[in-house]
Order: sequence, then structure tokens, then C-alpha cells
Amino acid sequence: MSQNTSIFKKIRSNKPALVALWIIVLTCLIAIFAYPLSPDDTPSANNMTVELSARPMGYKQQFLLIPKQRKADDVSFMYKLFNGSASNFARVPINGFSVAGDTVFARHYIDAGLEDTITYPLNILGAPTNLTGANINEWVIKNRIDNKQFILGTDRYGRDILSRLLIGTRVSISVGIVSVILSLSIGIFLGSMAGWYGGIVDGAVMWLINILWSIPTLLLVFAITLTVGKGFWEIFIAIGLTSWVSAARLIRGQVMQLKEMDFVTAAKALGYKNNRIIFKHILPNIAGPIMVIAAANFATAILIEAGLSFLGIGVQPPTPSWGLMIKEHYNFLITGTPLPAIIPGIAIMILVLAFNIVGNALRDAIDVR
Repeated sequence: MSQNTSIFKKIRSNKPALVALWIIVLTCLIAIFAYPLSPDDTPSANNMTVELSARPMGYKQQFLLIPKQRKADDVSFMYKLFNGSASNFARVPINGFSVAGDTVFARHYIDAGLEDTITYPLNILGAPTNLTGANINEWVIKNRIDNKQFILGTDRYGRDILSRLLIGTRVSISVGIVSVILSLSIGIFLGSMAGWYGGIVDGAVMWLINILWSIPTLLLVFAITLTVGKGFWEIFIAIGLTSWVSAARLIRGQVMQLKEMDFVTAAKALGYKNNRIIFKHILPNIAGPIMVIAAANFATAILIEAGLSFLGIGVQPPTPSWGLMIKEHYNFLITGTPLPAIIPGIAIMILVLAFNIVGNALRDAIDVR
């Protein structure tokens, strides 16, 4: 039985880890196909309908679609997949409509029990000129009426919560990936050098680690963010540059322990170079702890990004982020409509818990010593 097969078998026998792994895989797929899955596939799911502010789960509303004067540019499928596509219609919430002559009379929905009447000439709606009688009504229903259900309700701006939640997974997954790549790259290099060479190298690395360890993570991220700026990629880099300390300290201790083992002594006797011994013989033997710290850094990055977005210095509006969604709606907790703040909080909790469970399972399964 190969090592990969053995690892997979151990994880498969661990039911909580298997469930957590499926949650992570599903989240990654959602992040990739967020726009095709979203009811609102406009860029950043930022289609606002102020009349529908903070509507409950399952809310249904009829819309009259008004063609915009300027049509959206045609874009490729791949562009739509990653950026969404602008709508060619303005959406007006209505309670019903009627047609008289060449005019559509719509009962504009303003709030519960409150409406007014607005009119639109058929030519504004883009109706063919040869339509008459019942054909006009049928054409309007088929081409300019949209009955929409908000499965998770709407936020304070009337945007679809489900759509913003799905697209917000991209921020959480992206920040985790960038953070883990940066933190492990720096942590493995500095930790390995400090643990293997010791002396001045170890002293310099540990001095840097102790300095950074003494600074609260959020304050350090604030400083880096103020230096490199606020934005989608800037915040990812800032989090990654502050997450390598724990990885470097762990790897340093593991390398210092393993470099005294017999297999390392044998490798030195065979004349292997230091780099080969470190990366070919020592690091594979600490794959378990590295996996755990990677999973922990992934979870920590998600939490830090959510915290920064909540404080207003993370991902900037209108880009959807779970932390930003909580910031925009935390005051709803005391107004009887807490779902806009609770739903992204639950999503953060589930994803962070899944990474921690998978990290612990990988530690047990990949321990080759």
C-alpha cells in the first residue's frame, strides 16, 4: 500500500475530518462558480433595490424590467465566470401592472402597505410596434416581468444576501491561499536555516521572531495595510506577511531535533549538501506539523480578514466579504432582523472549524516518523 493510499484511508475512516474536507471542497467549488450559482450575477452582486431593505428569508417580489439606455458590453464566458456581467435592465419592484393603449401602469412597491403608480410608454420598454390587445399584456409578462425569491432575504441596501454570501467565499478562500503560501514560504526558509545552522543565524531569526511575536497581529496588519494600501490583494499580502512567525518557530524546533537523528548523520556521511538534507530528508519528516500550521494559518487568515473588513480596513465595498457583511448589519441584531449579520458569521465559523479539523486529521495521517 502506497503512502498516499494509506493517508487517504486514514482520513476516510475519520468521519469528522471527511465531512470537514467535503465542506472545504464544496466551498472552493462555490468560490470558483460563485457568479453562475448566484441569483444576482452582476459584478459584486451589488444590484441594490432600496425599497426591499432587510427583507426576511424566502421573500418574494415581482419586478418590472426597464431597459437601460446604455447596454452592457459583451464579455466572454470566462470574464462572466470570474467577474459577473452587468445587467441591461433596471429593476423596479411592483405589486402588479395593467396596460392601457400604449402605456403600462405599474403599481410601484414602496413599502409594506405603501405604493404609488408609475407609467412607462411601451416604446420605452422596447415592445414591438405591431403588438395589439392581449398580445401586449402577454409580451410584457414574458419579457419585462421577473418574479424573484430571495432565499436568504435582503440586506440593508436591498441586495440579495445569498448572492453576496456565495461571492464572498472568494475573498475567504483567496486570503487563506495567499496567506498560507506566503507564511509557509517565509516560515520554512527562515525556520530551516535557524534550526540547521544555529549560532548567529539562529540568533538573528529568533530576534526577528520575538520582535514580531511581541506585536499584536492586528496592529501589525494595520501597519502593513497603511503602508501598502487598502485593497483586495494588499490585505492578502499583509495577512500573509504576519502569519509566518508561528510556522518559522515550529519548523526551527523540529529541525533542531531531527538534525541529531541517525538518518541525518548518515546523509552527511554520504556527502549530501545541506539543502538536500533539509528539503529531501528533514522537511518530509515534519510534514504533519507543517500541515497543521498551514490549516491553522488558513483559518487564522479568514478570521483576520473578517476582523479587518469589520473594522473597515479590509476588502473595500462593494466587494462582498463575510466580515464586511457583518459590519454592515451588526446593528440589525437589536432590531429583530439579525439574519444579515448572523448568516456570514455562521459561514465563517463553519469554514474555520473545517480547516482546523482537517489540519488535525492530516497531522495524524502524515506522521511518517
